[in-house]
Amino acid sequence: MTTLLAPPGSSSTATLRPALESGDRYSRAEFERRSLARVDLQKVELIEGVVYVASAVRVNSHSLPDGYVHGWLIVYAAQTPGLLFLPNTTVRLDDTNVPQPDALLAFERTPDGKRRTDANDIFAGTPELIVEISASSASYDLHDKKQAYERNGVREYVVVIVEQQRVAWFELIAGRYQEQSAVEGIHRSRQFPGLWLDVAALFDNDLPRLFATLQRGLATPEHAAFVARRSPGQ
Repeated sequence: MTTLLAPPGSSSTATLRPALESGDRYSRAEFERRSLARVDLQKVELIEGVVYVASAVRVNSHSLPDGYVHGWLIVYAAQTPGLLFLPNTTVRLDDTNVPQPDALLAFERTPDGKRRTDANDIFAGTPELIVEISASSASYDLHDKKQAYERNGVREYVVVIVEQQRVAWFELIAGRYQEQSAVEGIHRSRQFPGLWLDVAALFDNDLPRLFATLQRGLATPEHAAFVARRSPGQ
């Protein structure tokens, strides 16, 4: 079934576009066919077989923390070889999940040397770390998405819950997510040594402190050893 949707500003010419609305249920193949045809939609996801179309993005509840998280991950990736930092990219996770995480960090290649993108230049498989910005704890980020990420083996899943001024950091242990506590206000990644997140600095919009804490993590022997293992020829 298709729907006639007129492009913005058009008075007479209608463009044939497949219907794609929040709550629709599709297979991954049908979702991808429809979403690729809907260039008018900036962010659309398939989570546990259900379509989610993003609404307007607000500044304080999403854009600001999203930007800070991107900067935090960029700095880490810049000083750690062999990693991919990808903001807002489509991930072909499994047959019922095609999310578009706010940010992800992954190794450039799988353990057997394969690239992480498929023939269509889409990230395929399971990233090592995913970050989502959530307005509240009622978001599907902490429910259906968490379930999908856990089942597919995302090693660390970080949810920035703006309403509560809290970061929920989940680590996959024996196939199940366990929420990890911050130590003295700082979350420390196990998957990526030296990736330290200062929670108060993030919510206070204190970029100098956010990056200073990260630099402390990058200066640890654990990060140096991690870099040595990732560097070519080591």
